[in-house]
Amino acid sequence: MADQKEYLRNRADSQIGKIVIDRDLCIGAASCLAVAGATYELDGENKVVVTNADSVDDATLTMSAESCPTKAILLFDKSGKQVFPK
Repeated sequence: MADQKEYLRNRADSQIGKIVIDRDLCIGAASCLAVAGATYELDGENKVVVTNADSVDDATLTMSAESCPTKAILLFDKSGKQVFPK
């Protein structure tokens, strides 16, 4: 089973309801931090964790997920459907 961490979003203006980090895929490239540094940080294992799921809008959050070279950031809409990666 994959090592995944889930983070729920509570922004009223957001269509994205959940962020999932696949820690098995994360290589600590930190490209997501470059795009949305208020959302993520690297932990002691050099893996990304979400520190504030509501810190950025959907467009910025999507850009941060798209920047990940290993697609370790998965985004789900409020109904639970995966919207990134498709």
